[in-house]
Amino acid sequence: MPDTLSASAARRIALAAQTLAGPRPDRPGTRRLRRTIEDMGVLQIDSVNVFERSHYLPVLARAGAYDRAALDRLALGSRTGVVEYWGHEATFMPVEAWPLFRWRMDEARQRQLGDADSWASANGQTIRRVHETVRERGSATSRDIAEADDRGSGSWWGWSDSKRALEVLFRWGELVSSGRRGFERVYAPAETEIPAELRAAHYDRGDAVRELVRRASSRLGVGTTADIADYFRLGRAETAAALVELAERGDVSPVSVPEWGAGRRRDEDAWLSADHRLPRWARRDELLSPFDPLVWCRPRAERLWDFHYRIEIYTPAHKRVHGYYVLPVLLGDRIAARLDLKHDRAANQILVQSSWVEPGAPADVAERVAGVLHRTAHWQGSESILVQDRGTLAGPLASVLRSGNPVGG
Repeated sequence: MPDTLSASAARRIALAAQTLAGPRPDRPGTRRLRRTIEDMGVLQIDSVNVFERSHYLPVLARAGAYDRAALDRLALGSRTGVVEYWGHEATFMPVEAWPLFRWRMDEARQRQLGDADSWASANGQTIRRVHETVRERGSATSRDIAEADDRGSGSWWGWSDSKRALEVLFRWGELVSSGRRGFERVYAPAETEIPAELRAAHYDRGDAVRELVRRASSRLGVGTTADIADYFRLGRAETAAALVELAERGDVSPVSVPEWGAGRRRDEDAWLSADHRLPRWARRDELLSPFDPLVWCRPRAERLWDFHYRIEIYTPAHKRVHGYYVLPVLLGDRIAARLDLKHDRAANQILVQSSWVEPGAPADVAERVAGVLHRTAHWQGSESILVQDRGTLAGPLASVLRSGNPVGG
């Protein structure tokens, strides 16, 4: 019989696994930022910049009011110990994890070149020429490659072809990111960015998947097979097999969380990491990104937090329920509110376009959300916060901000 956890204990374990249960760090520097990325394993990247780039927010929630320029140097710099790859989606991750994804790189190459109808099979010459050009230049963006071709004696590829070839080489691990320029990826040969010992490291797929499953389990604390598979975008069947092997080694153990719902399939039983911690309480109040590991797996968010969450960016405006770019707000061990936020850069103001209370929110939800917004505005450099009159939290939140009595600000 598996051990049993309450839903409350599962939430606190999940928060501790993501370093969101203890006190907020003071004056975080580069070492703390690197440790934060290591603790998360992957830091998801997204191009939407309505409020903030999505990768800034999980670090803010965990590390506190850091210097964004320091994170830019770490995540976007060359040979900093952080590298970009498809770990979850497009993600920053510790460079030491790069060899664990070689099987994914190799399989992408084999799959694309093994399909006679694929773009890669039909455009081998373009791929080789783009690869050679990046090697000659040392690093390049897709724009650099296209402009270099325009200045040359003949047109080997168009803008879309050069961009596609760079993406193919990136997925194959031949090129890596050596930074971003205006958020456009700068590509460089892997041999100039990845340390030789990591390029030489070899894991067969089974060993790599097992280690990724172990790391995913550790970073979730407790989760179902599907939750754990989702962390590094692994297959469900291979994740389930790896969990059985890890259980035999004592790295995970099966656990039951009855409040997560009855009647689920047996392979959806939960697993508890041997690394888990169960704090007595969790008292952090934080603004979360839509791409934060706490909420990026939507079924898990519903199980853990009773939080039904969908991104409505691509939903027509008249069909949106909560707003355009809605961010969850963590209060203690509950997701207690959601805010549709925009950074009005011209006015240097946080615009709360709608704000909503979640079921089970504490009585002081407005005061605590106001405190989160005050801290965020200070970190962001925004001079004011404007709450628009939309949503179940709008009136109380606006009132607290006018009174100047937020909690934790």
